Amino acid sequence: MRTRFLIFLSIVIIAEVYSFIAVRSAIRPLTPGWRTFITILYVTVTIFTWVGFVFFRVLNWAEMPHLIRNIYIAFTMGFWVGKILVAAVMAIDDLRRLFMWVISMFLTASADKTQPDLGYGAGITRSVFLKRVALILGGTAVAGFLYGITNRYNYQIKRIKLSFDNLPAAFKGLKIVQISDIHSGSFDSHGAVARGAELVMEQKPDIIFFTGDLVNNKADEIQPYTDIFSGLNAPLGVYSTLGNHDYGDYVQWPTPEDKHNNLERLKQTHADMGWKLMMNEHVVLERGNDKIAVVGIENWGAKAGFPKYGDMRQAYSGLNEQDVPFKILLSHDPSHWSAEVTKEYKDIDLTLSGHTHGMQFGIEIPGFKWSPVKYVYEQWAGIYNKGNQHLYVNRGFGFLGYPGRLGILPEITVIELA
Repeated sequence: MRTRFLIFLSIVIIAEVYSFIAVRSAIRPLTPGWRTFITILYVTVTIFTWVGFVFFRVLNWAEMPHLIRNIYIAFTMGFWVGKILVAAVMAIDDLRRLFMWVISMFLTASADKTQPDLGYGAGITRSVFLKRVALILGGTAVAGFLYGITNRYNYQIKRIKLSFDNLPAAFKGLKIVQISDIHSGSFDSHGAVARGAELVMEQKPDIIFFTGDLVNNKADEIQPYTDIFSGLNAPLGVYSTLGNHDYGDYVQWPTPEDKHNNLERLKQTHADMGWKLMMNEHVVLERGNDKIAVVGIENWGAKAGFPKYGDMRQAYSGLNEQDVPFKILLSHDPSHWSAEVTKEYKDIDLTLSGHTHGMQFGIEIPGFKWSPVKYVYEQWAGIYNKGNQHLYVNRGFGFLGYPGRLGILPEITVIELA
Protein backbone atom coordinates (compact mmCIF):
# COMPACT_ATOMS: atom_id res chain seq x y z
CA MET A 1 0.00 0.00 0.00
CA ARG A 2 2.84 2.40 0.87
CA THR A 3 4.60 1.65 -2.42
CA ARG A 4 1.43 2.38 -4.40
CA PHE A 5 0.96 5.65 -2.53
CA LEU A 6 4.54 6.71 -3.24
CA ILE A 7 4.12 5.90 -6.93
CA PHE A 8 0.87 7.87 -7.03
CA LEU A 9 2.48 10.80 -5.20
CA SER A 10 5.45 10.80 -7.59
CA ILE A 11 3.17 10.88 -10.64
CA VAL A 12 1.13 13.71 -9.14
CA ILE A 13 4.21 15.81 -8.32
CA ILE A 14 5.68 15.29 -11.80
CA ALA A 15 2.34 16.20 -13.39
CA GLU A 16 2.08 19.37 -11.26
CA VAL A 17 5.61 20.50 -12.15
CA TYR A 18 5.24 19.87 -15.88
CA SER A 19 1.82 21.53 -15.98
CA PHE A 20 3.09 24.66 -14.26
CA ILE A 21 6.00 24.84 -16.70
CA ALA A 22 3.62 24.45 -19.66
CA VAL A 23 1.32 27.20 -18.40
CA ARG A 24 4.22 29.57 -17.75
CA SER A 25 5.59 28.90 -21.22
CA ALA A 26 2.20 29.53 -22.84
CA ILE A 27 1.69 32.91 -21.13
CA ARG A 28 5.23 34.19 -21.69
CA PRO A 29 4.23 36.38 -24.68
CA LEU A 30 1.61 38.20 -22.56
CA THR A 31 2.12 41.42 -20.66
CA PRO A 32 3.52 41.14 -17.09
CA GLY A 33 0.14 41.98 -15.61
CA TRP A 34 -1.68 39.22 -17.46
CA ARG A 35 1.12 36.75 -16.71
CA THR A 36 0.76 37.48 -12.99
CA PHE A 37 -3.04 37.22 -13.08
CA ILE A 38 -3.08 33.88 -14.92
CA THR A 39 -0.35 32.45 -12.69
CA ILE A 40 -2.23 33.40 -9.53
CA LEU A 41 -5.49 32.01 -10.98
CA TYR A 42 -3.85 28.72 -11.94
CA VAL A 43 -2.21 28.29 -8.54
CA THR A 44 -5.45 29.19 -6.75
CA VAL A 45 -7.47 26.64 -8.71
CA THR A 46 -4.81 23.99 -8.10
CA ILE A 47 -4.87 24.66 -4.35
CA PHE A 48 -8.68 24.57 -4.37
CA THR A 49 -8.79 21.14 -6.01
CA TRP A 50 -6.20 19.79 -3.58
CA VAL A 51 -7.99 21.18 -0.54
CA GLY A 52 -11.22 19.58 -1.71
CA PHE A 53 -9.46 16.25 -2.20
CA VAL A 54 -7.41 16.17 1.00
CA PHE A 55 -10.24 17.43 3.23
CA PHE A 56 -13.11 15.70 1.43
CA ARG A 57 -14.62 14.22 4.57
CA VAL A 58 -14.01 17.29 6.75
CA LEU A 59 -15.68 19.60 4.22
CA ASN A 60 -18.53 17.08 3.85
CA TRP A 61 -18.94 17.52 0.11
CA ALA A 62 -21.67 14.87 0.18
CA GLU A 63 -23.97 17.37 1.91
CA MET A 64 -23.39 20.13 -0.64
CA PRO A 65 -25.92 20.93 -3.39
CA HIS A 66 -25.69 18.28 -6.11
CA LEU A 67 -24.95 20.74 -8.90
CA ILE A 68 -22.01 22.33 -7.09
CA ARG A 69 -20.65 18.96 -6.01
CA ASN A 70 -20.98 17.45 -9.49
CA ILE A 71 -19.25 20.37 -11.19
CA TYR A 72 -16.46 20.36 -8.61
CA ILE A 73 -15.80 16.62 -8.94
CA ALA A 74 -15.97 16.65 -12.74
CA PHE A 75 -13.71 19.71 -13.00
CA THR A 76 -11.20 18.28 -10.53
CA MET A 77 -11.01 14.93 -12.30
CA GLY A 78 -10.64 16.62 -15.69
CA PHE A 79 -8.04 19.01 -14.25
CA TRP A 80 -5.92 16.16 -12.89
CA VAL A 81 -6.27 13.95 -15.94
CA GLY A 82 -5.37 16.97 -18.05
CA LYS A 83 -2.22 17.53 -16.01
CA ILE A 84 -1.19 13.92 -16.43
CA LEU A 85 -1.64 14.25 -20.20
CA VAL A 86 0.41 17.45 -20.18
CA ALA A 87 3.16 15.72 -18.21
CA ALA A 88 3.16 12.72 -20.55
CA VAL A 89 3.58 14.85 -23.69
CA MET A 90 6.26 17.06 -22.16
CA ALA A 91 8.15 14.11 -20.70
CA ILE A 92 8.30 12.55 -24.16
CA ASP A 93 9.74 15.81 -25.49
CA ASP A 94 12.33 15.94 -22.70
CA LEU A 95 13.38 12.37 -23.45
CA ARG A 96 13.71 13.29 -27.11
CA ARG A 97 15.88 16.27 -26.29
CA LEU A 98 18.00 14.18 -23.91
CA PHE A 99 18.50 11.58 -26.63
CA MET A 100 19.52 14.26 -29.14
CA TRP A 101 21.91 15.81 -26.64
CA VAL A 102 23.58 12.45 -26.05
CA ILE A 103 23.88 11.96 -29.81
CA SER A 104 25.45 15.41 -30.19
CA MET A 105 28.11 14.53 -27.62
CA PHE A 106 29.47 11.89 -30.00
CA LEU A 107 29.50 14.11 -33.05
CA THR A 108 32.34 16.42 -34.02
CA ALA A 109 31.17 20.02 -33.87
CA SER A 110 32.98 21.03 -37.09
CA ALA A 111 31.56 23.17 -39.81
CA ASP A 112 31.50 20.35 -42.34
CA LYS A 113 29.49 18.06 -40.05
CA THR A 114 25.71 18.06 -40.05
CA GLN A 115 24.40 18.89 -36.60
CA PRO A 116 21.40 17.01 -35.25
CA ASP A 117 18.07 18.76 -35.53
CA LEU A 118 17.29 19.88 -32.03
CA GLY A 119 14.07 21.54 -33.11
CA TYR A 120 15.35 25.12 -33.31
CA GLY A 121 14.73 26.08 -36.89
CA ALA A 122 12.67 28.77 -38.46
CA GLY A 123 9.18 29.18 -37.05
CA ILE A 124 7.87 27.36 -33.99
CA THR A 125 10.21 24.98 -32.22
CA ARG A 126 9.32 21.38 -31.63
CA SER A 127 9.25 21.92 -27.86
CA VAL A 128 6.90 24.89 -28.05
CA PHE A 129 4.64 22.94 -30.39
CA LEU A 130 4.48 19.99 -27.98
CA LYS A 131 3.79 22.28 -25.02
CA ARG A 132 0.85 23.77 -26.88
CA VAL A 133 -0.40 20.31 -27.82
CA ALA A 134 -0.11 19.29 -24.18
CA LEU A 135 -2.15 22.29 -23.02
CA ILE A 136 -4.81 21.60 -25.64
CA LEU A 137 -5.05 18.00 -24.42
CA GLY A 138 -5.30 19.21 -20.84
CA GLY A 139 -8.04 21.68 -21.66
CA THR A 140 -9.91 19.04 -23.64
CA ALA A 141 -9.80 16.71 -20.62
CA VAL A 142 -11.37 19.37 -18.37
CA ALA A 143 -14.07 20.17 -20.93
CA GLY A 144 -14.73 16.48 -21.54
CA PHE A 145 -15.26 15.61 -17.90
CA LEU A 146 -17.58 18.57 -17.45
CA TYR A 147 -19.54 17.50 -20.54
CA GLY A 148 -19.79 13.97 -19.14
CA ILE A 149 -22.06 15.26 -16.37
CA THR A 150 -24.80 15.72 -18.97
CA ASN A 151 -24.66 12.00 -19.86
CA ARG A 152 -25.15 10.49 -16.43
CA TYR A 153 -28.79 9.64 -17.17
CA ASN A 154 -28.38 9.02 -20.90
CA TYR A 155 -29.51 5.39 -20.77
CA GLN A 156 -28.57 3.22 -23.74
CA ILE A 157 -30.29 0.00 -24.77
CA LYS A 158 -27.80 -2.74 -25.64
CA ARG A 159 -29.36 -5.68 -27.48
CA ILE A 160 -27.80 -9.08 -27.99
CA LYS A 161 -29.07 -12.47 -29.14
CA LEU A 162 -27.39 -15.60 -27.80
CA SER A 163 -27.87 -19.13 -29.10
CA PHE A 164 -27.44 -22.26 -26.97
CA ASP A 165 -27.78 -25.87 -28.16
CA ASN A 166 -28.92 -27.01 -24.71
CA LEU A 167 -31.58 -24.35 -24.16
CA PRO A 168 -34.97 -26.08 -23.69
CA ALA A 169 -37.43 -25.39 -26.50
CA ALA A 170 -39.97 -23.67 -24.24
CA PHE A 171 -37.39 -21.02 -23.36
CA LYS A 172 -36.37 -20.19 -26.92
CA GLY A 173 -36.99 -16.50 -27.41
CA LEU A 174 -36.81 -15.72 -23.68
CA LYS A 175 -36.23 -11.97 -23.31
CA ILE A 176 -33.98 -11.03 -20.41
CA VAL A 177 -33.48 -7.45 -19.28
CA GLN A 178 -30.44 -6.86 -17.09
CA ILE A 179 -29.59 -3.75 -15.11
CA SER A 180 -26.73 -3.39 -12.67
CA ASP A 181 -24.99 -0.93 -10.35
CA ILE A 182 -27.86 1.42 -9.62
CA HIS A 183 -25.87 3.26 -6.91
CA SER A 184 -28.91 5.15 -5.70
CA GLY A 185 -26.84 7.26 -3.30
CA SER A 186 -25.44 9.14 -6.30
CA PHE A 187 -28.78 10.07 -7.88
CA ASP A 188 -30.01 13.66 -7.93
CA SER A 189 -32.99 13.47 -10.30
CA HIS A 190 -36.07 11.42 -9.49
CA GLY A 191 -37.53 12.12 -12.94
CA ALA A 192 -34.43 10.99 -14.84
CA VAL A 193 -34.23 7.74 -12.88
CA ALA A 194 -37.93 7.14 -13.47
CA ARG A 195 -37.35 7.52 -17.21
CA GLY A 196 -34.66 4.83 -17.00
CA ALA A 197 -37.11 2.46 -15.30
CA GLU A 198 -39.69 3.21 -17.98
CA LEU A 199 -37.15 2.22 -20.63
CA VAL A 200 -36.71 -1.11 -18.87
CA MET A 201 -40.42 -1.81 -18.98
CA GLU A 202 -40.72 -0.66 -22.59
CA GLN A 203 -38.55 -3.66 -23.55
CA LYS A 204 -41.38 -5.98 -22.44
CA PRO A 205 -39.06 -8.38 -20.59
CA ASP A 206 -39.97 -11.95 -19.71
CA ILE A 207 -37.63 -11.73 -16.73
CA ILE A 208 -35.53 -8.98 -15.12
CA PHE A 209 -32.16 -9.43 -13.45
CA PHE A 210 -30.36 -6.89 -11.26
CA THR A 211 -26.72 -7.74 -10.61
CA GLY A 212 -25.75 -5.77 -7.52
CA ASP A 213 -24.80 -2.42 -5.97
CA LEU A 214 -28.23 -1.01 -5.25
CA VAL A 215 -26.65 1.61 -2.97
CA ASN A 216 -23.28 3.26 -2.45
CA ASN A 217 -23.07 2.40 1.24
CA LYS A 218 -26.30 2.72 3.21
CA ALA A 219 -29.75 1.18 2.84
CA ASP A 220 -31.43 4.55 3.32
CA GLU A 221 -30.05 5.77 -0.03
CA ILE A 222 -32.56 3.72 -2.03
CA GLN A 223 -35.64 4.86 -0.10
CA PRO A 224 -36.42 7.93 -2.29
CA TYR A 225 -36.47 5.65 -5.34
CA THR A 226 -38.29 2.53 -4.15
CA ASP A 227 -41.48 3.73 -5.79
CA ILE A 228 -39.64 3.72 -9.13
CA PHE A 229 -37.93 0.36 -8.89
CA SER A 230 -40.91 -1.42 -7.36
CA GLY A 231 -42.58 -0.71 -10.69
CA LEU A 232 -40.22 -3.12 -12.45
CA ASN A 233 -42.00 -6.40 -13.08
CA ALA A 234 -41.98 -9.29 -15.52
CA PRO A 235 -43.98 -12.50 -16.02
CA LEU A 236 -41.15 -14.68 -14.65
CA GLY A 237 -40.19 -12.21 -11.92
CA VAL A 238 -37.38 -9.85 -10.91
CA TYR A 239 -34.26 -11.42 -9.42
CA SER A 240 -31.39 -9.57 -7.76
CA THR A 241 -28.00 -10.04 -6.10
CA LEU A 242 -25.77 -8.01 -3.83
CA GLY A 243 -22.68 -6.12 -4.96
CA ASN A 244 -19.60 -5.11 -2.99
CA HIS A 245 -21.08 -1.70 -2.07
CA ASP A 246 -24.26 -3.19 -0.62
CA TYR A 247 -22.58 -4.56 2.51
CA GLY A 248 -21.61 -1.19 3.98
CA ASP A 249 -17.94 -2.15 4.00
CA TYR A 250 -16.71 1.29 2.92
CA VAL A 251 -18.08 3.44 5.76
CA GLN A 252 -17.51 3.51 9.51
CA TRP A 253 -20.36 2.17 11.63
CA PRO A 254 -20.85 2.94 15.34
CA THR A 255 -21.14 -0.78 16.09
CA PRO A 256 -21.06 -4.06 14.18
CA GLU A 257 -24.76 -4.37 14.97
CA ASP A 258 -25.48 -1.14 13.09
CA LYS A 259 -23.71 -2.50 10.03
CA HIS A 260 -25.62 -5.77 10.27
CA ASN A 261 -28.94 -3.95 10.62
CA ASN A 262 -28.15 -1.82 7.59
CA LEU A 263 -27.70 -4.94 5.46
CA GLU A 264 -30.90 -6.43 6.82
CA ARG A 265 -32.81 -3.26 5.90
CA LEU A 266 -31.36 -3.44 2.40
CA LYS A 267 -32.44 -7.06 2.03
CA GLN A 268 -35.94 -6.13 3.17
CA THR A 269 -36.02 -3.32 0.61
CA HIS A 270 -35.39 -5.82 -2.19
CA ALA A 271 -38.37 -7.81 -0.92
CA ASP A 272 -40.55 -4.73 -0.50
CA MET A 273 -39.88 -3.76 -4.13
CA GLY A 274 -40.96 -7.23 -5.24
CA TRP A 275 -37.45 -8.41 -6.10
CA LYS A 276 -36.26 -11.90 -5.23
CA LEU A 277 -32.82 -11.40 -3.67
CA MET A 278 -30.58 -14.38 -4.41
CA MET A 279 -28.35 -15.10 -1.42
CA ASN A 280 -26.24 -18.05 -2.54
CA GLU A 281 -29.28 -19.93 -3.79
CA HIS A 282 -31.09 -20.95 -6.94
CA VAL A 283 -34.57 -21.06 -8.38
CA VAL A 284 -35.89 -23.35 -11.10
CA LEU A 285 -38.09 -21.76 -13.75
CA GLU A 286 -40.58 -23.95 -15.58
CA ARG A 287 -42.46 -23.66 -18.84
CA GLY A 288 -44.48 -26.78 -19.41
CA ASN A 289 -42.10 -29.68 -18.90
CA ASP A 290 -38.99 -27.60 -19.63
CA LYS A 291 -36.80 -26.13 -16.88
CA ILE A 292 -33.91 -23.73 -16.50
CA ALA A 293 -32.15 -22.61 -13.33
CA VAL A 294 -31.23 -19.15 -12.12
CA VAL A 295 -28.33 -19.24 -9.67
CA GLY A 296 -27.57 -16.12 -7.67
CA ILE A 297 -24.64 -15.58 -5.34
CA GLU A 298 -23.43 -12.85 -3.04
CA ASN A 299 -20.46 -10.76 -4.11
CA TRP A 300 -17.37 -12.75 -5.04
CA GLY A 301 -14.39 -10.81 -6.38
CA ALA A 302 -11.07 -12.23 -7.49
CA LYS A 303 -9.33 -8.85 -7.31
CA ALA A 304 -7.52 -7.81 -4.13
CA GLY A 305 -9.68 -6.02 -1.61
CA PHE A 306 -13.07 -7.14 -2.90
CA PRO A 307 -15.06 -9.51 -0.67
CA LYS A 308 -15.77 -13.15 -1.36
CA TYR A 309 -19.13 -13.60 0.30
CA GLY A 310 -20.44 -15.73 -2.55
CA ASP A 311 -20.70 -19.50 -2.13
CA MET A 312 -21.36 -21.50 -5.29
CA ARG A 313 -21.62 -24.80 -3.44
CA GLN A 314 -24.36 -23.44 -1.24
CA ALA A 315 -26.11 -21.94 -4.26
CA TYR A 316 -26.10 -25.35 -5.97
CA SER A 317 -27.41 -27.19 -2.91
CA GLY A 318 -30.51 -29.19 -3.80
CA LEU A 319 -30.26 -28.47 -7.51
CA ASN A 320 -30.93 -31.58 -9.59
CA GLU A 321 -28.56 -30.79 -12.43
CA GLN A 322 -29.81 -33.63 -14.65
CA ASP A 323 -33.34 -32.19 -14.68
CA VAL A 324 -32.12 -28.65 -15.43
CA PRO A 325 -29.94 -28.56 -18.56
CA PHE A 326 -29.51 -24.77 -18.73
CA LYS A 327 -28.25 -22.41 -16.02
CA ILE A 328 -27.92 -18.64 -15.67
CA LEU A 329 -25.63 -17.25 -12.96
CA LEU A 330 -26.02 -13.79 -11.40
CA SER A 331 -22.66 -12.72 -9.99
CA HIS A 332 -21.84 -9.05 -9.49
CA ASP A 333 -18.08 -9.09 -10.10
CA PRO A 334 -16.99 -10.34 -13.57
CA SER A 335 -13.61 -11.50 -12.24
CA HIS A 336 -15.55 -14.40 -10.67
CA TRP A 337 -16.19 -15.82 -14.13
CA SER A 338 -12.56 -16.51 -15.03
CA ALA A 339 -11.43 -17.29 -11.50
CA GLU A 340 -14.04 -19.89 -10.58
CA VAL A 341 -17.00 -20.29 -12.94
CA THR A 342 -15.16 -21.36 -16.11
CA LYS A 343 -12.88 -23.64 -14.12
CA GLU A 344 -15.18 -25.40 -11.68
CA TYR A 345 -18.73 -24.79 -12.93
CA LYS A 346 -18.66 -25.52 -16.63
CA ASP A 347 -22.41 -26.20 -16.63
CA ILE A 348 -23.12 -22.47 -16.14
CA ASP A 349 -24.18 -21.39 -19.61
CA LEU A 350 -24.63 -17.65 -19.09
CA THR A 351 -23.18 -15.42 -16.38
CA LEU A 352 -24.47 -11.88 -15.88
CA SER A 353 -22.27 -9.35 -14.07
CA GLY A 354 -21.68 -5.62 -13.62
CA HIS A 355 -19.31 -3.91 -11.18
CA THR A 356 -16.87 -2.18 -13.57
CA HIS A 357 -19.20 0.58 -14.90
CA GLY A 358 -16.83 0.53 -17.89
CA MET A 359 -15.05 3.00 -15.57
CA GLN A 360 -17.66 5.53 -16.81
CA PHE A 361 -14.91 6.72 -19.13
CA GLY A 362 -13.56 5.45 -22.42
CA ILE A 363 -14.15 5.14 -26.13
CA GLU A 364 -16.92 3.02 -27.60
CA ILE A 365 -17.67 3.04 -31.31
CA PRO A 366 -18.91 0.24 -33.57
CA GLY A 367 -16.21 -2.43 -33.68
CA PHE A 368 -14.00 -0.84 -31.02
CA LYS A 369 -14.13 -0.16 -27.31
CA TRP A 370 -11.49 0.94 -24.83
CA SER A 371 -11.36 2.06 -21.24
CA PRO A 372 -8.53 2.17 -18.68
CA VAL A 373 -10.47 -0.39 -16.64
CA LYS A 374 -9.48 -3.05 -19.21
CA TYR A 375 -6.02 -3.08 -17.66
CA VAL A 376 -7.57 -4.26 -14.39
CA TYR A 377 -10.49 -6.38 -15.60
CA GLU A 378 -10.07 -8.61 -18.62
CA GLN A 379 -13.85 -8.73 -19.00
CA TRP A 380 -15.17 -5.23 -18.40
CA ALA A 381 -18.08 -4.48 -20.77
CA GLY A 382 -20.25 -6.46 -23.17
CA ILE A 383 -20.17 -10.12 -24.18
CA TYR A 384 -17.37 -12.64 -23.67
CA ASN A 385 -17.22 -16.37 -24.19
CA LYS A 386 -15.02 -19.32 -23.37
CA GLY A 387 -16.03 -22.53 -25.03
CA ASN A 388 -19.77 -22.90 -24.55
CA GLN A 389 -19.88 -20.50 -21.60
CA HIS A 390 -20.85 -16.84 -21.99
CA LEU A 391 -20.42 -13.79 -19.77
CA TYR A 392 -22.17 -10.46 -20.20
CA VAL A 393 -20.86 -7.45 -18.25
CA ASN A 394 -23.38 -4.63 -17.92
CA ARG A 395 -21.93 -1.09 -17.96
CA GLY A 396 -24.10 0.02 -15.05
CA PHE A 397 -27.35 1.93 -14.62
CA GLY A 398 -26.00 4.54 -12.21
CA PHE A 399 -22.71 6.21 -11.42
CA LEU A 400 -20.24 6.43 -8.54
CA GLY A 401 -17.46 8.90 -7.77
CA TYR A 402 -17.37 10.78 -11.03
CA PRO A 403 -20.95 12.11 -11.47
CA GLY A 404 -21.03 11.53 -15.19
CA ARG A 405 -20.37 9.32 -18.16
CA LEU A 406 -17.75 10.11 -20.79
CA GLY A 407 -17.76 7.69 -23.71
CA ILE A 408 -19.20 4.77 -21.70
CA LEU A 409 -22.90 5.43 -21.19
CA PRO A 410 -25.32 3.91 -18.64
CA GLU A 411 -26.82 0.68 -19.90
CA ILE A 412 -30.00 -1.35 -20.01
CA THR A 413 -29.24 -4.77 -21.51
CA VAL A 414 -31.72 -6.81 -23.51
CA ILE A 415 -30.68 -10.42 -24.08
CA GLU A 416 -32.74 -12.79 -26.20
CA LEU A 417 -32.05 -16.50 -25.82
CA ALA A 418 -32.25 -18.72 -28.88
